This record gives sequence, C-alpha cells and structure tokens, in this order.
Amino acid sequence: MKAENNKSTYALITGASSGIGYELAKLFASDGYNLVLVSRSGERLQQVADELGQHSTVDIIPLAKDLFNSNAASEIYNTVKQKGIEVEFLVNDAGQGEWGKFTDIELKRSLDIIQLNIISLVSLTKYFLNDMIANNRGRILQLGSEAGKMPMPLLSIYAATKAFVVSFGEALANELQDTNITITVLLPGASDTDFFHKAHAENTVTYKEQKLAPAEDVAKDGYEAMMSGESSVISGTRTKMNVFKSKLMSDESNAASSRNVMEPSDEIEPKGRVRSDHAPSRAAREHINQTTGGESGDYSTTSSSSGSSAKYI
Repeated sequence: MKAENNKSTYALITGASSGIGYELAKLFASDGYNLVLVSRSGERLQQVADELGQHSTVDIIPLAKDLFNSNAASEIYNTVKQKGIEVEFLVNDAGQGEWGKFTDIELKRSLDIIQLNIISLVSLTKYFLNDMIANNRGRILQLGSEAGKMPMPLLSIYAATKAFVVSFGEALANELQDTNITITVLLPGASDTDFFHKAHAENTVTYKEQKLAPAEDVAKDGYEAMMSGESSVISGTRTKMNVFKSKLMSDESNAASSRNVMEPSDEIEPKGRVRSDHAPSRAAREHINQTTGGESGDYSTTSSSSGSSAKYI
C-alpha cells in the first residue's frame, strides 16, 4: 500500500534493529512511510537507518531507548511529540524470553521480560492510541506468538506474556470496531531471528532441529493484515496447524507437547542449526559482540539456569 503523501505519515517500530521488526521497517519504507525506529543500540539503529535510506527517500529517525526501563515508553512518546510527529502506525515488536525452569531463572530477569513484553507494550499503546482516537485514524500491530495460545514449559514467562498480548489486542480490536482505528495481533511460530540467542534457547529441539519461519515472511503477513485492518493473523501454515490442534487438546497435553520441542536437542555439534540465517539478525548479533567484547549487550544479570554471568539486549 503506497502512501499518497508520506510527508507527515510516520510508523513507529520497536525492536527495529533486527528480526521481524527490521523486516517490517523495510516494508513501511518501501511503501513510502516515514519511520521512527526504536531499539536499545543507537549505533545499530543508525546502521539500519543508513541501510534503509539507501533504497528510499523517507524520513528515518533512530531513537535509542531501553524498553526494559519503566520510563522508556513515556520518554519515547514525549520525544516524538516534541518533534511534532504524529504516529499513524504503531508496531510493538520488541520482546524477549528466557529459556529454563521458572525456579532456575532469576526473578529480576522474569520481571524484566514482563516489563518489556507487557508493561512497555501497554504503555506505548495507551500513549499513541489516545492520539489516534483524537484524530480518528491509526493502526497498531502487536507482536503476539503461537506461544500465547498454549502453556509452554521452559519458556513459561514468555508464553504467558504473549497470552496477555493476544487477549489484550483482540479485546482492543473489539472496543475500537466503530472507529477508524484498527488493532492487529500477529501470531508467528518459531522464527529465524535472534530470539533464541537472547533467550539462551539455542540448544533446544526447536532451534537446532526444526524449520524456522523466515522473518521476511512473518513480517509480510503482519504488515498485510495490519493494512487490511484484520484483528489477528497467524503466520505460516505450520503455525496455523499448531494453533488449531492446540484448541482440540487439554492444557496438560498442550504443555507436554510444547515441552517436548523446548527440551535440549540430542544433536551434537556441528549438527543442527548454529546461527540465524537472517542477515540483519546476524548483523545485530555481531554488533553486540563487537560492542561488548562478548555475546551480550548492556543489560546485565546472572542467569541461574546456565550458572554463568550473562547479559541481554
């Protein structure tokens, strides 16, 4: 959908430095929409802005903000308003998980995931939706997950946060049905992004042995559904089948099935997947490594599930 007049039309995308967020930014830019790109690393965001700017003439504003911080959403909103920007499209893509048993993961890490996946998402939705209501136009895309449709042992907090996103998004879609504003929830399955690295889930059956959905395909499904005003979209045939089967099974059976694919893989190195095939996600990962001298970003904590000091982006 090409923008007829893109001079004042902006899309704000969180988690825009890699993965599905990056691919969504490409789609908006290719259709002539200006961008406000949000992620933790200003340097990486500038790289993304430069990449997208080579192929379009849209205005691209990189905005480095840490959505683990409880003040980040209000800071983002205030910065955008100070620049005189009206956000017509909001994409809440940023999110993380942490692999392992709930009792083995530090409470702070679990609460940080809730802050990022739920509280920051709700806050950004509140701020920008109020403006959309005042203008009686706008579209919001919330990144849910197949995991939000079933209990998922070893990713329990992540799946629970995505269940919230799914329920919250679909409820808002109903509340707004008599307006010119739409809410779309995108439910991807396991996708080829940096998610598994950040979640310390790279040795799972899902990551090492299963086919992962290309980030480009997931983004395209979400983008098209958002532009069509659909309340939700499940991305990919296999994901649709999984969600359908989950409706026929008990919660206990769903939990057992989910756990099977989140258990450690029996594949021995170098067999199985060892890195993302998505070039922008690899670039973001390499940038983190170069910046910190390790595999981590600037958010540090100790992961009890791995027994080692770790940091997260």
